Amino acid sequence: MSKGIGNLIWQISVALYLLANGVLGLQKNGGDFKIIYSSIFKGDVSIFVVITAIIALVAGVALLLELFEIKLSFLDTLILIVAIVWVVYIVFEIISAISGNGYTGITGRGLSFAKNFWYTIQLLAVHLIVLSSLLTASKKFG
Repeated sequence: MSKGIGNLIWQISVALYLLANGVLGLQKNGGDFKIIYSSIFKGDVSIFVVITAIIALVAGVALLLELFEIKLSFLDTLILIVAIVWVVYIVFEIISAISGNGYTGITGRGLSFAKNFWYTIQLLAVHLIVLSSLLTASKKFG
């Protein structure tokens, strides 16, 4: 491992964040993923929740594999796909917050974007940290 301690902690924390979100998303209530998708789409959003949860799990595992320098030929491509999906998820979450449907991600405060501008900025910052960690883990962008 040739990474500094700061990068090591950063990558482990983002991997754990993604793994936890994936597990929570696959549980019966769907976690934050279900809240986000339900605030944007009408009807059953279970398929979106499951897909996003699986992608989060895969991303967490991919970051851990990269961290321990496990060489898989498809790892860079996988990380890039996950990063693209994460950008789409960020857009959905910000739309949910701005639309006033009452969800501001991390805080779950239940207030509109106008009332929770800084919570929405906090949410965006966390997702950008996750995205930057994914891109850094990729040899193509890191």
